[in-house]
Amino acid sequence: MASRKLGLFVAAAVVSAAALMPPSAVAQLRTDYYASACPNLENIVRGSVRQSMAQSQISAPAALRLFFHDCAVTGCDASIMIVNSNGDDEWRHSDNQSLKREGFLTVLSAKAAVDSDPQCRNKVSCADILALAARESVVQSGGPYYQVELGRYDGRVSTRGSVVLPHVNFNLDQLNAFFSGLGFNQTEMIALLGAHTLGAADCPFFQYRIGSDPSMDQGLASQLRGTCGANPSGGFAFLDPSPGAFDNAFYRNLQGGRGLLGSDQVLYSDQRSRGAVDGYAANQGAFFADFVAAVTKLGRVGVKTAATGEIRRDCRFPN
Repeated sequence: MASRKLGLFVAAAVVSAAALMPPSAVAQLRTDYYASACPNLENIVRGSVRQSMAQSQISAPAALRLFFHDCAVTGCDASIMIVNSNGDDEWRHSDNQSLKREGFLTVLSAKAAVDSDPQCRNKVSCADILALAARESVVQSGGPYYQVELGRYDGRVSTRGSVVLPHVNFNLDQLNAFFSGLGFNQTEMIALLGAHTLGAADCPFFQYRIGSDPSMDQGLASQLRGTCGANPSGGFAFLDPSPGAFDNAFYRNLQGGRGLLGSDQVLYSDQRSRGAVDGYAANQGAFFADFVAAVTKLGRVGVKTAATGEIRRDCRFPN
């Protein structure tokens, strides 16, 4: 099971290339980018995400995770949404099979809602809609509101070979190495991983720890043994006790040895990162503030410009 990957972030060698964007790409991002072209954009996406969340409790964590998967590979360009006829695309890489269809549907529904406004049709990138859908998934789950920087263009290329993700059993040094490729320091990484307060993980991503990892609470191990023993390939468990609420319960979970993924629990097991976990567990406001800063920084990775991207008419296919 050591080959199982943490379906969030890409290897440093790949990400470093994505992070080295021209200064103009960062400069083009601003919160009022669509003020003239699509003035009602945020309200449209907000309403669409609300409908998606009402239809499925999976949609919020799935959309948030989709944003991470997209930005971490070739930058925030919605390349994760592309479907290639030959099957060579990011979402069909084995490390992306944990992504849930509800995340894709949430973004596609928001895109359709935006394009239903004649003033907005084909003027807003899928990458920006994905970024807004991720924000709404956080806010509408009880998390902090933050302004989303906009102005990304959509990528034209998606390949399975571009997807390289860290293992769920990574230690702190390995995690830091990966995240440093995105430009994050250790504290920013720990704040960003707080996104695991939403949703669940399938048994194959943590089953190897049951009975073999002394950092896992024995009560949790017993519970997971029953969950995964009965259905090892289709079973799942929630990442924290309030999987539908964006809060700091994720960090309190780690304090009790109840982190589901090994790469999450190591944040508390390792003394070098334990202080940050304790801080966020004790102060939800501090976690919210640092998460907002971290997720905003993530949204700047690998941004495409008009010269290197396009505004996709259909998020699933290049124009």
